[in-house]
Amino acid sequence: MGAAVELEAGGRTVRLSSPDKVYFPERGYTKLDVARYFLAVGDGITRALRSRPTTLERFPDGVAGESFYQKRAPKNLPDWIPTARISFPSGRTADEVCPTEPAAVLWAAQYGTLTFHPWPVRADRPDHPDELRVDLDPQPGTDFSHAVRAAHELRALLDEHGLRGWPKTSGGRGLHVFVPIEPRWDFTAVRRAAIALGRELERRMPREVTTAWWKEERGERIFVDYNQTARDRTIASAYSVRPRRHAPVSAPLRWEELDAADPHDFDIVTMPARFAELGDVHADMDENAFGLEGLLDLADRDEKERGLGDLPYPPDYPKMPGEPKRVQPSRAAKHPPEHGD
Repeated sequence: MGAAVELEAGGRTVRLSSPDKVYFPERGYTKLDVARYFLAVGDGITRALRSRPTTLERFPDGVAGESFYQKRAPKNLPDWIPTARISFPSGRTADEVCPTEPAAVLWAAQYGTLTFHPWPVRADRPDHPDELRVDLDPQPGTDFSHAVRAAHELRALLDEHGLRGWPKTSGGRGLHVFVPIEPRWDFTAVRRAAIALGRELERRMPREVTTAWWKEERGERIFVDYNQTARDRTIASAYSVRPRRHAPVSAPLRWEELDAADPHDFDIVTMPARFAELGDVHADMDENAFGLEGLLDLADRDEKERGLGDLPYPPDYPKMPGEPKRVQPSRAAKHPPEHGD
C-alpha cells in the first residue's frame, strides 16, 4: 500500500496511510488521488460544509468494498475539528463532525470518506435550516436532460417568489438546486415550502414532473423529492466524490452551463482544472439568505383552495401530525377500509 504520506492544508499536516490503496479499480485511482482531489477543491468543499453537522459516507476499501455511514463523531476525532449535537426524528441525539477547514476534509479522507452529507443547518442553530434543497430525481425513462428542463422552470418559479437557487449535479443523473434561506423556520415548515414548490412545478409541467411519493405513480417523470428536506435527510455536498466506477463528483454549475453540461465530465481528474480556472462558482451562496413567506403562502392556498395537505414521510419516521396514510396505492386498493372506518 506504500508508506504513509503527509499532506498540508491550511497550516495543518494530515497523515495519510496506505496512499496507494486503489479506491476506483476501473480507473486505478488511489486513496492519495482522492486526497489530492479534495486538496485541489479545498476552498469549495469547505464552503459547502462549513459549520454543518455532517455524516461521513466511508469506503475504507474503495468503491468495490463495503461502505457505511458514520453519523457520530469517532473517539479519535482531532480536537481541532468541532462537533454539533443534532437530534433525530426518533428523539435520539448524536454529535456530528462540523468541518470548518480543508484539513478536516483530508482527515475524513484518511478514513475512506468519499461523500460528505451535511445537514442543511449550522452548528449554532441545529433545528433551523438555512438551506432549502430541491432534489430533481430522474425516474426510469428519464435522464439528466429532463432534470435540466425541470430546473429551468424551477428557476423561473423561484424568481417569482423572490428566491434564487444554485444548481449542481448530483454526481449521477440528477440535479440539486440549493436555495439559501434565513434560519427562521423549523424542518416541518421548510418541508412544507418544498412540497408547495414541487406541486407548483408539477402543475406547470404535469407530463414531466411529479411529487408522487410512491414509485408506482411517478411514471417517466422527474421526481421532486420533497422528503430530502425532512429532518435527518441529507444531500451529498458540492464537490463530494460519488461511489461510481469513474469517480464522478457533485459539480456546482452556473445556470447558463446547464444545457451543455454532462455529469460524466466532472470527476476527480477534471474538476481540479475547472476549479483552478473558475474557482468555486457557488462562492456567493453564503452572501444571500431568502425568506420562505411566499412558498408558505402558496402551501396555505394549496390546502384551503385545493384540499392539498401533507404528503407521506419516509417509512422510518414516526407518524407525523396531519400526514396521510403510508399505504402504497395498489395495496390500499386491494384492502379498502371497512364501512365505518
